[in-house]
Amino acid sequence: GLFHPDWAYVYIPEGEDLLRGLLETLSISYLGNFVSAIVCLPFAFWAAANMSRFRAVSGTGKLFLSIVRTIPEIIMALIFIKAVGPNAYAGVMALGLHSVGMLGKLYAEAIENMDMGPTEAMTAVGANFWQRMSFAVIPQVIPDFISYTLYRFEINVRSATLLGVIGAGGIGTPLIFALNARQWPRVGIIL
Repeated sequence: GLFHPDWAYVYIPEGEDLLRGLLETLSISYLGNFVSAIVCLPFAFWAAANMSRFRAVSGTGKLFLSIVRTIPEIIMALIFIKAVGPNAYAGVMALGLHSVGMLGKLYAEAIENMDMGPTEAMTAVGANFWQRMSFAVIPQVIPDFISYTLYRFEINVRSATLLGVIGAGGIGTPLIFALNARQWPRVGIIL
C-alpha cells in the first residue's frame, strides 16, 4: 500500500486533505519561528558578554537560555496542549518557546563575535546607546540573525510534523490516524 499512494487524498474540497495539512505544518513552523525571532532579541542582548560590563549579567542570560533549551519541543507541546487544547496554537507556542532558547544562544554568539571597533568609535564621538545600536551593532549582526532564523525555520518544519503526531496540529495528525487505521496508501501519500 505504501507504494500505491492514495492520490485522491491530495485535495478533497470538503474536508481535511494533504495540502491543508502541509499548509498547516508550514504555518505552525513559520509562526513559531517568527515569534521566537522577535522574542529572543532581548534575551540575546542580555546573554551577550560584550553588551554588559558585568559577566554575571551575561551569565544569567546564558543560564536562562540554557534552561529554556533543555526542555524538548514535545514536552512543551504536551504542556501547551493541556493548557490550550489540541490544536495548531499549541504547536506554534511550543516551537516558539523552544526556538527562543536556540535562537537566543545563536544570536548572542553573533553579537559576541562582532567587531567592537565601530561601537567604540561611535562612543568616542558621543553617540548614545540607541545610535550605537542602530549604526554599529545591528548592521553587523543582521546577516547572522537572518541566517540563523532560516536555519531554525528548517528545523521547525521537521519538528512541526512530529508535534502533529501528539495533537499539536499539522500533517502529523492525519499521519498517525492513517497509521492506526492501517490505511497504507494514505500513509504513502503523506510520507
